[in-house]
Amino acid sequence: FISYILKKILKAMRNHSVVSEFILLGLSADPQIQALLFVLFLVIYLLTLMGNLMLLLVIRADSYLHTPMYFFLGQLSFLDLCHSSVTVPKLLENLLSEKKTISLEGCLVQVFFVFATGGTESCLLTVMAYDRYVAISSPLLYGQIMNRQLCMGLVWGSWSLAFLDALINILVALNLHFCGGQNIHHFSCELPSLYPLSCSDVSTSFTALLCSSLLHFFGNFLMIFFSYVRILFTILNISSTSGRSKAFSTCSSHLTAVIFFYGSGLLRYLMPNSGSTQELIFSLQYSVVTPMLNPLIYSLKNKEVKAAVRRILRKRI
Repeated sequence: FISYILKKILKAMRNHSVVSEFILLGLSADPQIQALLFVLFLVIYLLTLMGNLMLLLVIRADSYLHTPMYFFLGQLSFLDLCHSSVTVPKLLENLLSEKKTISLEGCLVQVFFVFATGGTESCLLTVMAYDRYVAISSPLLYGQIMNRQLCMGLVWGSWSLAFLDALINILVALNLHFCGGQNIHHFSCELPSLYPLSCSDVSTSFTALLCSSLLHFFGNFLMIFFSYVRILFTILNISSTSGRSKAFSTCSSHLTAVIFFYGSGLLRYLMPNSGSTQELIFSLQYSVVTPMLNPLIYSLKNKEVKAAVRRILRKRI
């Protein structure tokens, strides 16, 4: 259904727009710097693929990790693979190409999937915050509350809500016509970067983007914030120091991931679209670097994951 809608959208936009492709000018035009950037981002992308695939395999292979927390972590790893693959391959291609173009269709498809995968990650981080709250506040009822049916429902709900949000924004963007400028001062296609190039009124699309950002991203952020407020009060009521320390340690990896994702993502969309260095750095942080860091955060700071890796290695030996 989504594929059918996108085809209709792209066909309609092609009929109303003179411009058939855009030029991505987000990174350096110096060939030597481009070569260095290509090597850097290729290494980051390979590390992203390896780290997230390895985490998925460890969670699947070790029965001790078949719990709601690691079920959600596996979903996050799969999502990071998708999110990174939306932008990085095209970024690598453009760093090697003299003509750094992307078709109108390709640009809109990229906008859709950047929005969809980013929105899903926002929802999933909220779900993981709720999971940590239940684990700390009701440890004896944790397995009963966070049953498989609820976990699957929360994950499917996250994907569905984000894809619906992305689809609404793309449907509204159908009214944007492009008949002049082609240069996008960014390394990927995002709606804020397309507005200056449109020769039609962008107010409706901008309003839809603003409302969805407030409801989706800020709404999720507020739910994460309130979850951690309740977690904090629960931890402070724990009498033993070791108990409080253990409770804090179960949240530290997730809290670090939230800071990386929201810190860079929200700053990017709150900044005016200018193609500035800061804007590009924040975009690179949440779309390229964060997917690489998440498996490191959850493996290096998690004793259970490290123990699972040792068990798997012993079985192999």
